[in-house]
Amino acid sequence: MRPSDRAHPARTVTLLALCAALVFGLQVVMAPLPNIEPVTILMLLYTLYFRWRALYIIYAFAVLELLVYGFNVWWIVYLYIWTVFWAVAMPLGRRARPAWFWAFVTGLYGLAFGALCSPPDFLVGGWPLALTKWISGIPFDLIHGAANFALTLVLFAPLDRLFSTLKARGMLL
Repeated sequence: MRPSDRAHPARTVTLLALCAALVFGLQVVMAPLPNIEPVTILMLLYTLYFRWRALYIIYAFAVLELLVYGFNVWWIVYLYIWTVFWAVAMPLGRRARPAWFWAFVTGLYGLAFGALCSPPDFLVGGWPLALTKWISGIPFDLIHGAANFALTLVLFAPLDRLFSTLKARGMLL
């Protein structure tokens, strides 16, 4: 923990919980649109601004998913898939990057989402199940990649400015 986290633990926990609730709530609201969601761009911004503390948001988000939708194999995926994204964004975020760069990263992540979901399917049913489910989900991965690209291209700059302003005012960690 950083010294500021230790000095204000309730503030830190509250802020991280609110971020998890925001990402979950926005995902629920946008659920009628197939694979069009603000989760990826928010997880990106959380990673860039909260660094390792974004992991708390990721796992709180996964627990909220479990509590609302119940347990299934897809939930196991949520335990690692956002951590994979965090691990990719962490080293890339050390320097300022333009919106198109992050749009490319989140677009690729959306395209790879189905493949990243395959390991549990492989463990349950072997290559036939994993490959069949991944191939059948490619149209959704295409939508996911395109939506991530578009949302990030449009929203990254204004949200980055907002996060930067909030941080400068001491309202972020």
